[in-house]
Amino acid sequence: MQVGSALAKQLFDEVGSFGTVALRLCFAAAVLLALWRPSLRIERRAWTVVLTYGLVLGLMNLCFYLSLDRLPLGIAVTIEFLGPLAVALAGSRRWLDGVWVLLAGGGVVLLMEGRGALDTVGVLLALAAGAFWGLYIVVGAALGRHTTEGNGLALGMVVAAAVAVPVGVADSGTALLEPWVLAAGLGVALLSSVIPYTLDLEALRRMPPRVFGILMSLEPAAAALIGLALLGETLSWSQWVAVLCVVAASAGATRGA
Repeated sequence: MQVGSALAKQLFDEVGSFGTVALRLCFAAAVLLALWRPSLRIERRAWTVVLTYGLVLGLMNLCFYLSLDRLPLGIAVTIEFLGPLAVALAGSRRWLDGVWVLLAGGGVVLLMEGRGALDTVGVLLALAAGAFWGLYIVVGAALGRHTTEGNGLALGMVVAAAVAVPVGVADSGTALLEPWVLAAGLGVALLSSVIPYTLDLEALRRMPPRVFGILMSLEPAAAALIGLALLGETLSWSQWVAVLCVVAASAGATRGA
């Protein structure tokens, strides 16, 4: 997922964040349709879940890529990760989970006080992406219950593409048709959508959304390391501590679940 995000960021100068999202979701939808060949004959309730899943997926990706255009990868993912963490801790009455909330909150404070001021709009967009990520976990579990194999995922990805592609085409135009841009877009789709979302859906069929949300605790650290290795995005020591605070908060919640 994070390697795909790093590759996507390389496309921003050419087609912008809107165009990159459009390429990612369009190719992902095409690959998943070819792979699963889903039937349109599903129950009305299942269609409601598919449409909701696709809408959440499209908005989550749009918000995240817009934030990624303004923030380093590791910071954007760390802020976005507060959404799944909130799902993990929702409804808990254990005092120890309050410690994890405070630890994650401390991490956010350290992020904001790290070297260089963070772009406020970028932070807000990352928070919005996190909110949609939390919804994605909950709706993804429902999708797994109401559809079989990858059929729901394929149909949901088509809905997500329908949300993002018109915006991307309007913003980037014919630049999206450059051969190297198309090839890079296919790579982003495979790395960031097809493979991880397929694995997500299979995981959500086998565990509750709460457990799924807190088991993704290494996501911010992975993003920070990929950002450093592939994009040369260095973080201050306090920002690294902030990332680790959020990771530790999720790991602690996982251990107590």
